[in-house]
Amino acid sequence: MSIKAKRFRAQPMTRLLDGHGELGSLMRMARLIERAQQHLRDQLPAEVAEHLHVGGFRDGRLTLITDRAAWLTRLRYEQPRLLERLHQLPGFEAVTGFTLKVRPVRPVKAPLRQVRHLPARAADELASCAEDVVDPRLKAALQRLAAHAEREP
Repeated sequence: MSIKAKRFRAQPMTRLLDGHGELGSLMRMARLIERAQQHLRDQLPAEVAEHLHVGGFRDGRLTLITDRAAWLTRLRYEQPRLLERLHQLPGFEAVTGFTLKVRPVRPVKAPLRQVRHLPARAADELASCAEDVVDPRLKAALQRLAAHAEREP
């Protein structure tokens, strides 16, 4: 019994992305969501628009995501107007409503830098220890530490 491998030919990217396969439908959905997001942002005031993201489309409802509850409340008041304007966009006539969600964005915080201070007296102690040490590497390390001391003018 022999197993023959099927030989698939390489397909051009345009066929993969615009074709009728899974990747093509995913790309079409991503483009539709991007168009919806841009259209909705154009309909809102600038301070609200930057906090609006379209999260997806499911069961006739478009998911709108914002980073704060205050913006979500404002979007609730704008729902009927936004839905009416979205229906004017080709391909979005089937949208029946919005699902509103809050997803806070937490910026990455840089760890706080702890600044340590070495008093002049401690530096003098380190320098005197360095004088008594025979090992050249340890002696150099102690001298470098002593050099970091806060010297009074």
